[in-house]
Amino acid sequence: MHDLNPSNRDLLPWHNHAPAADYLNGKVILVTGAGSGLGRCLSMSLASFGATVLLLGRRQKPLEQVYDAILKAGYPRPALLPFDLENALAGHYDQLAEVIGTEFGQLHALINNAAILGTRAPIENYDMPTWCRVLQVNLTATFALTQSVLPLLHAALDARVVFSTCDQGVRGTAYFGAYAVAKAGLERFAEVLADEQEGRLAVHCVDPGPMHTNLRALVFPAEGGRLAPAPESATRPYLWLLDAQAHSSPAPWRVVNG
Repeated sequence: MHDLNPSNRDLLPWHNHAPAADYLNGKVILVTGAGSGLGRCLSMSLASFGATVLLLGRRQKPLEQVYDAILKAGYPRPALLPFDLENALAGHYDQLAEVIGTEFGQLHALINNAAILGTRAPIENYDMPTWCRVLQVNLTATFALTQSVLPLLHAALDARVVFSTCDQGVRGTAYFGAYAVAKAGLERFAEVLADEQEGRLAVHCVDPGPMHTNLRALVFPAEGGRLAPAPESATRPYLWLLDAQAHSSPAPWRVVNG
């Protein structure tokens, strides 16, 4: 997997990406962590280009708020998929895929965006339950969900899987513990999947860069949201990767927003 991260942001292709207003018409796209932050912004952006967005998240109320916002804007009706990635068992993923298949027949894209931070602590003090919880939500659940919907993605033309990652996926730093380990594992999982699915399914990783989200507020509470841009600014690389006409390389990308 090669990294697309030019030092000159003007060279980043998604900054000049101007897709047709309806380029996602008829596409069914599943977004995890859709109730807030980047997931919410992605869901709104995808719907604005005509996609039917499947909103997956743990809490019903935030998902309903995104659902209502999409309908109010006049975009295609989304679907609500309340789903607990922390506690779901293997059979629950199969049931979820069955529901999607019954209702929509196929899936054009999966955006694995859900993540939790866990505890920022040195390894010697990191507690086991938190370690397991973070790895479950950020890595194991991503594997289970991706595996369960692969047949639906194979049924679609130009299907894609996109993983939200960060700089911890490349180099772990002190006190990020299970979060850094999970992100590194996520990128290796993406590489394995891309190698296995070459010619059948496009696989990408996106590092959206710093964003003013609840997760970042936990990491940098002193910022108070003053330094990081809004998550709306990070949607462009995702929209670019979902546009089959925007890039010709079949290779998996690890793109870093700039």
